[in-house]
Amino acid sequence: MVRNDTDGITVLGLDGEIDHQSVRGLTRALAAAEGAVGQRVVIDLSRVTFMDSSGVNALIAAFQATEAAGGWLRLVVVRGAVLRTLQLVGLDTVVPFHPTLEEALAPTRPDT
Repeated sequence: MVRNDTDGITVLGLDGEIDHQSVRGLTRALAAAEGAVGQRVVIDLSRVTFMDSSGVNALIAAFQATEAAGGWLRLVVVRGAVLRTLQLVGLDTVVPFHPTLEEALAPTRPDT
């Protein structure tokens, strides 16, 4: 996992599999990114090859924490299996998905 802070946005780059054995690292990194009012987080899943319900639950918790703090969470999702998993649970209907990191980091209009 790689963490970068760019222009007030925390970017977490993940790779490999996110499952019940590896989710602790993600949970720790997300906890470190939480707490600040207005925290903005991008999680880059473009190199993740597999995700089970443990990873999905960690993403949901991160979304809820950033929203509660007045911030936002965006995901970079390009892999088929991971994308399908997140779509099956409906995460794509509440968390913005982006095909590239550049798009996820781009400012949005105030009304979106």
